[in-house]
Amino acid sequence: QVQLVESGGGLVQAGGSLRLSCAASGRIFRILGMAWYRQAPEKQRELVASITSNGVTNYVDSVKGRFTISRDYGKNTVYLQMNSLKPEDTAVYYCKTNNLGTDYWGQGTQVTVSS
Repeated sequence: QVQLVESGGGLVQAGGSLRLSCAASGRIFRILGMAWYRQAPEKQRELVASITSNGVTNYVDSVKGRFTISRDYGKNTVYLQMNSLKPEDTAVYYCKTNNLGTDYWGQGTQVTVSS
């Protein structure tokens, strides 16, 4: 079983930056792919960025060049650095992983970008 705890959300003005963190329990962190999703009000949850166990990253087009996903194996933590934030980035951000066919989600952290 994997437990995920997000932190780092908040209120920021357009053009600002935030860094989200997702701390994972367990020694299997280093073999897990990790991802950040977001869900805006009345919209479907969407994949924002992902990182494989060996550090290969992928991003949705709308955040390319602005967001960076990274991981610290020593701290069992994955990060999402968000720069040049826009009001349309406002959403609840979730950390997610999958182990042996089971999805694990964090509780979510709110990011609000004011114009």
